[in-house]
Amino acid sequence: MNKIDINEEKASTLNINEDKTIYILTKSAINKVFNVGKNAKLTVYHYSIDSTSDIEINLNGENANVEYHYSTISYNDNILKMNINHNSKKTISNVYNHGVNVLENKLSFYINGIIPKNIDGCVCNQENQIINIVNGQSTILPNLLIDNYDVSSSHSAYIGKFRDEVLFYLMSRGISKEKATHLLIEGLLISGGDLEQEEVIKFQTEIENI
Repeated sequence: MNKIDINEEKASTLNINEDKTIYILTKSAINKVFNVGKNAKLTVYHYSIDSTSDIEINLNGENANVEYHYSTISYNDNILKMNINHNSKKTISNVYNHGVNVLENKLSFYINGIIPKNIDGCVCNQENQIINIVNGQSTILPNLLIDNYDVSSSHSAYIGKFRDEVLFYLMSRGISKEKATHLLIEGLLISGGDLEQEEVIKFQTEIENI
């Protein structure tokens, strides 16, 4: 497992030619391009605090693989734009975009999985979820732009609040509503990865401040 170094964090383009796991914490707008080469797997844990993100992922070599976990806490109007370009055969993408909209603001996800004609044997999946704490305005547009039949793909989109029965269950176990909400937010936004990473710890602190 490799932590993203300071030069990579500042770079607008990253070229990945080996298996790599990186952690990113952003508090301002970010534009980043990931180029993943043949037989390489990129795993990203991207934590965003009240910021807009524009992400482009290019799967440029056969068997290139990306697993992208994007988690955001939003207080103002913010947008995630993500394009996943399958530029070679037998490429794999699995992206998980989760957000918490804290106030009456706008949080939007625009996610495009793109597979052109003659790019066979690909996997292209995306899962998108936004929780509105109050009455925020949220949008998810999960697009699969696929011009090939030899593909496995799926997408999902959910916008809403935590279910009352889940909160009630936690509260029936002696957990306060505030603590139960924080536990559910943490479960949504922090999944997998190394909990001891500095980025994760700082993001958990932000959750506690909601």
